[in-house]
Amino acid sequence: MSIIFVIRLKRLLKIVFNNSKLVIWVEEYLFHPKTLFQKILPYILLPLSALYCCVVKWKRYRGEKKKITLKIPIISIGNLTIGGNGKTPFCITLAKEYEEVAIILRGYGRGSHGMVLVSQKGLMMCDARASGDEAMLYAKSLPNATVIVSEDRLEAIYYAKKLGAKIIFLDDGFSKSFIQKFDILVKPNPEPKNSFCLPSGPYREQRSLYAKANLIVTEGTDFTRHVEVLNPTSRMLLVTAISKPSRLEPYLPQNIIGKVTFRDHYMYQEKELLDLLHEHQATSILTTQKDAVKMATFDIPLSILMLEVHITDDVKSKINAFLALKR
Repeated sequence: MSIIFVIRLKRLLKIVFNNSKLVIWVEEYLFHPKTLFQKILPYILLPLSALYCCVVKWKRYRGEKKKITLKIPIISIGNLTIGGNGKTPFCITLAKEYEEVAIILRGYGRGSHGMVLVSQKGLMMCDARASGDEAMLYAKSLPNATVIVSEDRLEAIYYAKKLGAKIIFLDDGFSKSFIQKFDILVKPNPEPKNSFCLPSGPYREQRSLYAKANLIVTEGTDFTRHVEVLNPTSRMLLVTAISKPSRLEPYLPQNIIGKVTFRDHYMYQEKELLDLLHEHQATSILTTQKDAVKMATFDIPLSILMLEVHITDDVKSKINAFLALKR
């Protein structure tokens, strides 16, 4: 009886967390509440947000009291809000400017644990399920870099140095206050109307912490993105598992016949994508580069939203000034 209950519970959770409408509703609630309930709910959850903020503040305080200085330049690219501000493509574009680079990230959504070497200067050491989608995107986009996933960022930094890295890029490393680093925060544009911390709002840490960043960058001012569709077809079905999928809207072609969204970092199954193609009578699945790395082994026609980021010279010069001091 208990086994049947667990199976049914797993099926229910899969339906709930992979429901397109739910993903969109949560995005609206956190960033741009529209309905009366979405506007009232943050205030109901404020006690939980206050508790969350206390825990986060305590962790940051403890980290800053025990800050570690490592003999290697470390650049952290992060954001104060949950996902979807362009930090990954920003980091990829920035890392292409340098040699002997290592990218270190936690590897959300991966099927592995501990420290995993994803790639070493173009040589792939694992698949997307072991690395997670973002790490695999880094590995494929940066063939001259080393990519490591680890819950323990410090352990990964030491390992990267051992492998010969000269510059470390920490993806989503702002909260690691115990590590001495150059902190870049990517500010969302536009900023959320809801300014509360989780679960009442989209902020992982209080907005006042922008003051602790060495550099704040905003899309449209400090960097811009250009998107084109690779392998377009006549009837494309958008399938994506990224945070804030609505940010893709400005870049979608007109011949989209439907949109299916999953939770961030979701690992696709080939059969479910084939079923979606058949259900919508689509000629291809349109998806992002981050999603595509999880579909690479599938026998499915793919159209890909290819993203290119351009960073201003002013931003590059500030980062180069930091690197010059560390060398």
